[in-house]
Amino acid sequence: MNWLSFLHELTEATDKIALRYFCQVDLQVEYKKDNSPVTKADREIEEYIRVEAKKYEPALGFCGEEFGQEAAELRLIIDPIDGTRSFIRGVPVFATLLGLEENGRLIAGLVSAPALGMRWHAGLGQGAFLRDKNTGREIQMHVSRISDLARAQLYHSSLAGNEIDPLSAAKILNVIKKTERQRGYGDFYQHMLVAQGSGEIALDPELKAWDLAGPKIIVEEAGGKVTAFDGEANNLFAGTAVSTNGLLHAEVLKLLA
Repeated sequence: MNWLSFLHELTEATDKIALRYFCQVDLQVEYKKDNSPVTKADREIEEYIRVEAKKYEPALGFCGEEFGQEAAELRLIIDPIDGTRSFIRGVPVFATLLGLEENGRLIAGLVSAPALGMRWHAGLGQGAFLRDKNTGREIQMHVSRISDLARAQLYHSSLAGNEIDPLSAAKILNVIKKTERQRGYGDFYQHMLVAQGSGEIALDPELKAWDLAGPKIIVEEAGGKVTAFDGEANNLFAGTAVSTNGLLHAEVLKLLA
């Protein structure tokens, strides 16, 4: 089965769903038990993916943000809209994230950001690629070769408020102080910027498996490294993530500790 081609087909359809709801004046927003927002677009996209993917491979299992998970040797990990708060506020930095896992190992990933016209994808051992709908080009991505932290560009999520605890914020600030430049893009986008060589470090102090699965394999296939803040490399449920170009990873982990 050509899973990457199929994931592209899925997101051609889900991009249209997302854009139909994006910037909708009367978009209804609900809040889940963990106080995270959800919209009709989130649920419609995940439901579409589950139905179509099950037709493609009946033995497929799922792990999704909106409709839970089921165990299977092969399963699709789904974040229908990563950056829902941005989506709600009319900020175009949101995406559908898909990660395909086989016996606990990621074998494919795709991140599609329709409002940006960008799609990133990777297959295990096949490299990572950026498809830019604005230019019509597809390029293979490589992380940067910057090995000096003082020359690094760092991306981060919220540094205060309900999305981060004070200890995690202090750890991130400890790394920030050592870098040349910083921007607070957060969500999937910071990891994709590392993958395409537009920065060296992305720090996410709070995330779920569906936030990480798609971006992780893309960063790694671009030559980078992704672990939890404590250095654990193979646990999608660790709850934290640091992506780097690999050259700075050990130094960043030391600062986070």
